[in-house]
Amino acid sequence: MSRHGKYENCLLCPRNCGVNRKAGQRGYCGETAELRIAFAGIHYGEEPPLKGSGGSGTIFAAGCNLGCIFCQCFQLSHGRQLFEKKHVSHETCRVVDTGEFAEICLALQNEGAENINIVTGSHAAPVIARGFEAARKQGLVIPALWNSSGYDGAETLEILRDFVDVYMPDLKTLDPLIAAKFSNAPDYPEHATAAILKMMEFRKLHLDSNGVMLSGVMIRHLIIPGFLENTRQVLRWFAENCNDNANCHGRALLSVMTQYTPAYIPGTKAPVPDRVVSEQEYEAVLSMLDEFGIVDGFCQELASDAIWLPDFDRPNPFPPGISEPTWHWRA
Repeated sequence: MSRHGKYENCLLCPRNCGVNRKAGQRGYCGETAELRIAFAGIHYGEEPPLKGSGGSGTIFAAGCNLGCIFCQCFQLSHGRQLFEKKHVSHETCRVVDTGEFAEICLALQNEGAENINIVTGSHAAPVIARGFEAARKQGLVIPALWNSSGYDGAETLEILRDFVDVYMPDLKTLDPLIAAKFSNAPDYPEHATAAILKMMEFRKLHLDSNGVMLSGVMIRHLIIPGFLENTRQVLRWFAENCNDNANCHGRALLSVMTQYTPAYIPGTKAPVPDRVVSEQEYEAVLSMLDEFGIVDGFCQELASDAIWLPDFDRPNPFPPGISEPTWHWRA
């Protein structure tokens, strides 16, 4: 079986569903072997080394192998399930083939994007790798960025190894109980940390003269209101495994995110925190960064509104100034 033909008995992620997605069966991610995307555009809301002056060329894939119950992009991560249960009237995405995917990548490059940023595409790694291969042959030269939940299997990372330059995984939690409660994945901590260590082995940190990230790993962590001990555990692990002076495979950057916003998913009554991060929690996390000696990275400022909640029914899912559309599923 070729490295692009992994859908017949799908073991791409730690769910290990084993279904034949090539025959139209769907795994936990809700997807077959087809790649469905919702939106592509220049995004200016990413971290400075990722957006640079030209913005990040984001491509939002449909489906998700994690499906957190507070997901801000629930139209994509939960979309097929919501549609089948008739909680929504349609899905906000459509199928693209290898040629169209390559065209989207090249369009983003032509518009000045600093990179091609694949958002939550772990379940579609084989077809995305094939798309990158086609795009490179047609002139794509900017870095490819893998923006994932961190719930990536070893097979997925091997498929992507020759195509991805920058990895941006989440490290949501190291607590199996929290991972089970919010993501139905008690094994998330072990698989996410293993994936991150492998990513650092694959790509060493390298920034150009303008501070734009050309290769390496940036780890994101979202603060969940009321769960500061969860954040403390993650920061301690980062300090022990990823800091510049740590005894590890390579150095990574950290991005602490405060943008948690209650996402009320239609038809669900998920037991999630119903507030944003408080100023007291924010200050406590800043103190933790000092405590663990973490200086290389970013900490998002507090935002008091729902600016980060996208709506993929709109031609531009994000507010003006945050993104500029290049491709939309309705087009």
